[in-house]
Amino acid sequence: MTEQDLKKVLDEARTQMQKALEHFESELSKIRAGKASSAMLDGILVEAYGTRSPLIQVGNISTPDARTITIQPWDPSLLQPIEKAILAANIGLTPQNDGKIIRLNLPPLTEERRKELVKQTKAEAEHCRIALRNARKDALDKVRKLQKEGLPEDVAKNGEQSVQHIIDEFNKKVDKHLEVKEKEIMTV
Repeated sequence: MTEQDLKKVLDEARTQMQKALEHFESELSKIRAGKASSAMLDGILVEAYGTRSPLIQVGNISTPDARTITIQPWDPSLLQPIEKAILAANIGLTPQNDGKIIRLNLPPLTEERRKELVKQTKAEAEHCRIALRNARKDALDKVRKLQKEGLPEDVAKNGEQSVQHIIDEFNKKVDKHLEVKEKEIMTV
């Protein structure tokens, strides 16, 4: 066993942790913080032409102001299916259809709703931390396995410390994202 194998384990751990962080960032972008964002509609699938297509593929989504999202379908016959998909997604917004475009008006957030969103944000952060810990556990298990296969003990110890440094670095990033999102949500 060589230090090359150890480097591979560390790179794998970093990649796994990066994926967890990216997923966390993606989930945070879906949590509304009082400002309209097209990311709030990610994941909504519209029944169009016999298949389910992402909303972004059936129309133009824009945010004319901080409290409004508009969806202009490329094919006007899709207005009803888009409306149904938004209602079915249960994102807390009621579509208004004027025959050409669909408007989603975001109501101002109440203090209670803001606290719920912060709680949701913290839950997402915890999911991310769990994924990071799982990646650390996998990496540490692999380092110990390498040690049993002949990796020198001091090199294995350094590897374990490196794994800990990597998770510490990613935990700081999670905390930073969480802090920014909380501030964004609580700002009236």
